[in-house]
Amino acid sequence: MERDAVLFSRAFRHGSGREAIDEEIVSLVDPASFAADQYRSLRHSIERLRTDASSRVLAITSPGPGDGKTLTTLNLAGALAQCRDLRVLVIDADLRRPAVSEYLGLEARRSPGLADLLRDPDYEIDQVTHRLERFNLSVVPAGSPQPAAYELLNSARLESSIEEARRRYDYVLIDTPPLVPLPDCRLLAKCVDGFLLIVAAHRTPRKSLARALDMLDPSKLIGIVFNGDDASGSHQNSYYAYYTPQGRDRQRRRWWRRG
Repeated sequence: MERDAVLFSRAFRHGSGREAIDEEIVSLVDPASFAADQYRSLRHSIERLRTDASSRVLAITSPGPGDGKTLTTLNLAGALAQCRDLRVLVIDADLRRPAVSEYLGLEARRSPGLADLLRDPDYEIDQVTHRLERFNLSVVPAGSPQPAAYELLNSARLESSIEEARRRYDYVLIDTPPLVPLPDCRLLAKCVDGFLLIVAAHRTPRKSLARALDMLDPSKLIGIVFNGDDASGSHQNSYYAYYTPQGRDRQRRRWWRRG
């Protein structure tokens, strides 16, 4: 099965597939690579946290744009979906600057998406879900970019839609807007079990990280992922830091390096 996935992914990278998946989504296009192993390490950490349904719906965010949150969302989803028994859904909730469809080569199938689901009560979640059967992955794209993104995400329909997704899938990963410059991400806090905060090594300003941590409920911060570190010459080194939700002043930290 893994060999078939590798062969299929090579076809995508050479343009012979119908969808041109970005080569940085290594969990899909090169699952046997060292880089994909780093995301499997992250998958392992997430699986250890999921002792029950309370860790089923995760939002992936970052202090600002360009920190790698969408890449992390899709690579973590791909790593989870390698277990054929798991039902994995990615939701693109960045309604202002959606990127999931572009990374997955689904531009032609970008709509209908989350925006349509939230705006039109006649839509059901199945109608906006696109299935990548070969990769055992389901995707709800953002739909067309929305100038009224805050109002859509502030609707009661968002919460009911995510609850429906929770019932249908083992893991729901939500790619959110960046946390510091926009209020949109904070609207999702009531709908999710926890946040992964993505930090780009040598890029994310410390002040932005500090502001992001102040904005998040510490009981919902399940982890910080440092990506893009090249200290040892590897393109895909990642550093992970996980926090136990015991209050900001008493949080115990466990740091370790992957790669």
